[in-house]
Amino acid sequence: MNEKRHQFKPFVSMDTAMSETTAVSIGLGILFAVVFAASNVYLGLKTGITIAAAIPASILGTGILKAIFKKDSILEANLVASVAAVGESIAGGIIFTLPAIIIWGHDLSMVSIAIITILGGLIGTLFVIPFREYLIVEEHGILMFPESVAAYEILVNANKGGEGFKTVLKGLGMGGAFKFLSGGLGLWSEGPVWAITKLGTAFGFSAVASLLGVGFIVGTGVAILMFSGALLAWFGFIPLIKFIGAGATTPIFPATQLISEMSAISIWSNYIRYIGAGAVATGGFISLAKSAPAIISSFKEAIIGLKAEKTAHKVERQHIDTPLTFVGAGAIAVFLIVWLLPLSAGIPKVGFIVSFLVIFFSFFFGVVSARMTGIMGASNNPVSGMTIASLLVIASVIKASGIDPELGKIMAIIAAGVVCVSISTSGGVAQSLKHTYLIGGTPKKIEWSMFAGLIVAAFAAGGVVLMLHKAFGLGSADVPAPQAGLMRMLSEGVMTGEIPWILVIVGVVIAVVINFLGLSILPIALGLYLPIQLSAAILTGALVREVVEMKFKKNLTEQKGRIEKGILLSSGLVAGDALIGILLAVFITLGKDLSVFGRKFGAITTNSTVGFIIFAALAVWIYTQVVSGKASDEQLPE
Repeated sequence: MNEKRHQFKPFVSMDTAMSETTAVSIGLGILFAVVFAASNVYLGLKTGITIAAAIPASILGTGILKAIFKKDSILEANLVASVAAVGESIAGGIIFTLPAIIIWGHDLSMVSIAIITILGGLIGTLFVIPFREYLIVEEHGILMFPESVAAYEILVNANKGGEGFKTVLKGLGMGGAFKFLSGGLGLWSEGPVWAITKLGTAFGFSAVASLLGVGFIVGTGVAILMFSGALLAWFGFIPLIKFIGAGATTPIFPATQLISEMSAISIWSNYIRYIGAGAVATGGFISLAKSAPAIISSFKEAIIGLKAEKTAHKVERQHIDTPLTFVGAGAIAVFLIVWLLPLSAGIPKVGFIVSFLVIFFSFFFGVVSARMTGIMGASNNPVSGMTIASLLVIASVIKASGIDPELGKIMAIIAAGVVCVSISTSGGVAQSLKHTYLIGGTPKKIEWSMFAGLIVAAFAAGGVVLMLHKAFGLGSADVPAPQAGLMRMLSEGVMTGEIPWILVIVGVVIAVVINFLGLSILPIALGLYLPIQLSAAILTGALVREVVEMKFKKNLTEQKGRIEKGILLSSGLVAGDALIGILLAVFITLGKDLSVFGRKFGAITTNSTVGFIIFAALAVWIYTQVVSGKASDEQLPE
């Protein structure tokens, strides 16, 4: 580890004194955390997706600090981005679980939602801390953290200006324009898909600029594994289920529709997602077991850091962490609160065993979540898959205890809600700590600032949930809360004994086989769990990078510069897509439907071929931008 520390040089050297935690930076971070929490809760409950916060917050934070407060500290801008990201993380955790309780007709107060969120967010942050050295430092260059790299590039180039910043701005402009024209005005489809009738399946692309950017950043190694999982699901399992079940005269559990009448996406939603959830959970267990020696070493490093912090003047700020004593005390406090206090009026305390499971799954899947973020970024982190695995076990334990099923299903969702927020937060915290490491910030200051943002944003997010329920009714066509609907079905299924365990077990076996073959489980499991459109889009971006590398394979120096230029451009694409996505969320919140412009053009705007051609044109644009002009001379993190 010491060798890696000496090799890596952050953007801000350790002997440079620079302001980091100031009233302005913390205040801005908390403000952005509230904004991103509120907007993502709305967008997630309505569409099932959330918008990344770290990258747009990097841009906004740098711009406001410079323009309004006349501050030029990149460490302050990094802190703003890190605290803002907490808002997105907790929103993702909330929308997956807690609305199910409201849909059942049980009242949840804003305070109850906030307490559950704060408990989950606290341990989600704490459980990353002991592994920071391992995940961020030891695995540097192995875990890519693509969105962290994008945030780093935004922060550095916005701070420095010059050609690198111009490249980022070019990508930002294109990414924003692409999102506004497609997702906003609806001029072409963001999800071109084609039914393959003879196989009973479908194929398509998520035609969004950010996924092309993520693909270019991560490269073909991860993208191909992810796409392989998607191929197995969509051209293996779905055709098989369609073929075998075509003659069934009654619906086959857990679906309520005849297989012969089901589309490919319906088969994926009703059957394949359970297989994917089993594979993701098993991949997490195997990954954790394989990483055990490194994890133990990470704990030792954390303990050494705790001792060294007493003489902090001898420790570089880049390695100053929250003490492990605080981590342990925080985990114990959360355990006692979940065990001894009812978290919602009228619902019994969840008990000792369930409280233990909450801490266990938060710890275990927190590490998995952080690793998945390192592979694919927080936006593509399969939080719902890990939450499903946790919910199945927790609900089964509650059922075995003999509690009334009507109360038990709500208790299971509350416990799973804490776990879900924790898992989501762990991924977001790992992402923030990674770009903090690349820039040269202080982990401890970032962690404590995120605690503050978490508390304030939790109440804001809870208020938005209740506001939407009062205005539209959660579970309605206006606010369908799709993931919470799935969790509701699972919790009810366990309590009534109707859960497709066989599908989960199939996922477990697949993960074991992948491990025997010596392949990386989690990317493949992720591809199995998510729609193929997403994997296809990421692979497209990775293939653009591959073509660039082939073009300059005879000149490695030139090749390196071109790839660096492409990463800068891709970082801008991700940022532009995220920024305009948030702007569109504001329009949706105000009841403004911009897509009316696209609908005027009729069938052209919904034609999948048109959407794909425009998506392919964007990929070609990325290639031409990267190979033309001068190569980048920016020094990207290695």
